[in-house]
Amino acid sequence: MSSRNRIATPLGMLLGIVALASVPAHAERYARQGAVYDYAQVLSAEPIVRRVTVTTPVRECWQEDREYAVDRGAPGSAGGSIVGAIIGGVIGHQIGSGHGNDAATAAGAVIGAAIGSGANRERTVQREVYTRPVERCQTNYTSRQEERIDGYNVTYRYHGQKYATRMPYDPGERLRIRVDVRPAD
Repeated sequence: MSSRNRIATPLGMLLGIVALASVPAHAERYARQGAVYDYAQVLSAEPIVRRVTVTTPVRECWQEDREYAVDRGAPGSAGGSIVGAIIGGVIGHQIGSGHGNDAATAAGAVIGAAIGSGANRERTVQREVYTRPVERCQTNYTSRQEERIDGYNVTYRYHGQKYATRMPYDPGERLRIRVDVRPAD
């Protein structure tokens, strides 16, 4: 055999082995850390549905008219104080005699002025009532029913046998499975 044939033969054999190894007999199989994986045909994937109540806060606001009062007095008037001082002075003058007469007149004038000033204030106070808009808010809750998918009941076929499992997602048309081959006891 020539040296050229010796090189071509091992190269041809290597290519043939690679080609045969890349074509699986039944499905896509490969091994990872001793485990063998394959694909199975999904027959059905039924969603597992749960009804839940969803509560949402809703803030509602509106305008209310609120009343408030303001007490207003008339601008200071000296009329009540003056009249009260004159009347108090006259009454004080009638009570005393001699040197005490002057003191009684002065005391009566002071007391009369104070009384006249207080009486004037009570008569001139006016209460004014106003309304103003005030915003009021409160939080109410609305509830509604929703359907949530908790997972899927999946039925699949592998090598003519039917199997069922529960999965968190819909696997589609095929399902990647782990094939565990062990010797029988």
